[in-house]
Amino acid sequence: MQLHADLTRRAVVQSAALDWIPSPMPGVDRRMLDRNGAEVARATSIVRYAPESFFSAHSHGGGEEFFVLDGVFSDENGDYTKGMYVRNPVGSRHTPFSKEGGTIFVKLHQFDPDDQASVRIDTTCEQWRPGIVDGITVMPLHQFRGESVSLVNWAAGVIFPEHQHPNGEEILVLKGQLIDEQGCYDEGTWIRNPPGSHHRPFSEKGCVLYVKTGHLGQQ
Repeated sequence: MQLHADLTRRAVVQSAALDWIPSPMPGVDRRMLDRNGAEVARATSIVRYAPESFFSAHSHGGGEEFFVLDGVFSDENGDYTKGMYVRNPVGSRHTPFSKEGGTIFVKLHQFDPDDQASVRIDTTCEQWRPGIVDGITVMPLHQFRGESVSLVNWAAGVIFPEHQHPNGEEILVLKGQLIDEQGCYDEGTWIRNPPGSHHRPFSEKGCVLYVKTGHLGQQ
């Protein structure tokens, strides 16, 4: 399956408008944002676990990172509540489940094979740091070589200078609304700006974003 698989092209998806697609396991459904492959694939998705659902034990040949959007997502290593950011490196293995139900934003098979960090961050307990523009604060989550993952909090009325993404950028709007010269992006919108792209984003209402940069030119 190929869905927004060309990393040199811009993609914008309002995830809330997508149908839930059943996975091979009952009670686990997906909204697919990008995908290149069959069941084992390079993929970016919103995944919803119904209460008492689970996925069979599996390994992550290309790594897994996820951010918990709602509920509680679990595996044999612990419980991950809303706001948790987790990285399971290449070769890791687990059996995920959810007792009460949960929804995650997840990226699969997108790790640098040398990046073997196992990361667990509860973003509800971390401190925000000043950004490079007044009115923007940043919470760094992970960095490896050119790749950077952060939460970014925009106050209402912030305008960011026009800038280029030499190795690409992905954004998931977690709260509020982001705007640029190509449109308005409400909560749940996923955006991929390819390597070499330019934009000048701003936010009239304020927003919170999950932002990943510097990785698309390496894949």
